[in-house]
Amino acid sequence: MRFCAVVLLALLSLTGCGSKETADGKVKLSFQIWDTAQRAGMQAVIDEYEKTHPNVTIDLQVTSWDEYWTKLDAAAESNQLPDIFWMHTNQILKYADYGMLADVTELYDDEDPEYYEKHFSEISLGNARGSDGRLYGVPKDKDTVGLVYNRALFDQAGVAYPDETWTWDTLCEASAQIYEKTGKYGYMAYADEQLGYWNFVYQAGGCILNEDKTKAGFLELATRKAMEFYVNLQKEPWCPDQNYFAETAPGNAFFSEQGAMYLEGNWNLMSLRENNAEMEGKWDVAVLPKCPDPEKGDGRATISNGLSYATGAHGKKLSHALDFLKFCGSEEGQRVQGLSGAAIPAYEGLEDTWISAFDKFDYKMNVEKCTEMFAYGVQSVNNASRPNWKTQVNDTLLKIYSGSLTLDEGLARMQQLVDEAAEP
Repeated sequence: MRFCAVVLLALLSLTGCGSKETADGKVKLSFQIWDTAQRAGMQAVIDEYEKTHPNVTIDLQVTSWDEYWTKLDAAAESNQLPDIFWMHTNQILKYADYGMLADVTELYDDEDPEYYEKHFSEISLGNARGSDGRLYGVPKDKDTVGLVYNRALFDQAGVAYPDETWTWDTLCEASAQIYEKTGKYGYMAYADEQLGYWNFVYQAGGCILNEDKTKAGFLELATRKAMEFYVNLQKEPWCPDQNYFAETAPGNAFFSEQGAMYLEGNWNLMSLRENNAEMEGKWDVAVLPKCPDPEKGDGRATISNGLSYATGAHGKKLSHALDFLKFCGSEEGQRVQGLSGAAIPAYEGLEDTWISAFDKFDYKMNVEKCTEMFAYGVQSVNNASRPNWKTQVNDTLLKIYSGSLTLDEGLARMQQLVDEAAEP
């Protein structure tokens, strides 16, 4: 693997760049992110930090998701990582395990050796850990997946809005009635992981990975139950098939009012409201429907993920970068992020700051439902070998959808892909 080989060479060089002193003697740090919708929020955090650090200037750089990882991989290979950057759970194990990220486990020890445990959930900390259990990022935010629905289509069909009493059965019944009354799709079951079937698997009491993340759970009875339910939704006239989604994302179908419901992450709600003014007052978000007869548990689950702030292990301005990361993980830094509406702070107790950011809109959506679901959040699925099985598992799922594999054949194949990838 070229990445691994070059990283080892880079570690030997112990050099880095991306930061320098400006002409006026200030320390200049680079900060890379991938989400344009969070530009203002991250700039607000930077501005707050610079108020008390006049000798530091931080340059925020925003790219698309795909471009971000292409650039970051190239930067890691040449040991030219930005001074500060976001790290995603899909990638953190690769970067941490090859020694490219600074270990921040003891970042707050001078303040409180138990700082992380006191202020961040185990899910947030789990999302920032490497395979060795050490922290290689400061938790930035946390999220849940909610059920977004079109109030106008519900009203037109005479269907009550989704609430905490909804089960999978209610979801189907409402979808059928909406389709019958309006001709529009009901729930749009997209073949996605975090914004799709993973939630249903854990609601049923199943799992994608076992507890120690060494084996898959696709052969478990509860997992099969959820997968059968989710895959079979596309057989209903009120649910588009995967060929439809190959051309039209469920969010696009929703905001063009072709469908009444889909799963969406809370991290997108602010930008969706800002960019779809014509839909203001016509849509809302609810907690996820629960499994009516789970094999174990109470039937409730939502996948909960979260980003972290990271810095390279050998940057020239490492001390300055770490100081900014320390601010980002402070109550003050997390509060600024929440009030901007960029994301729900990972810092426990600041969830209301994100909720209050929506007060600028005339219509009050039930965004607090997103924070209520943390009570039954499930950490986003990940292990060190996921980059080797993710695409193949997704491709196998599409073969189940197309009918080229039966459900049992597909699940057996998915189990094999994950288990073999995890073998040493």
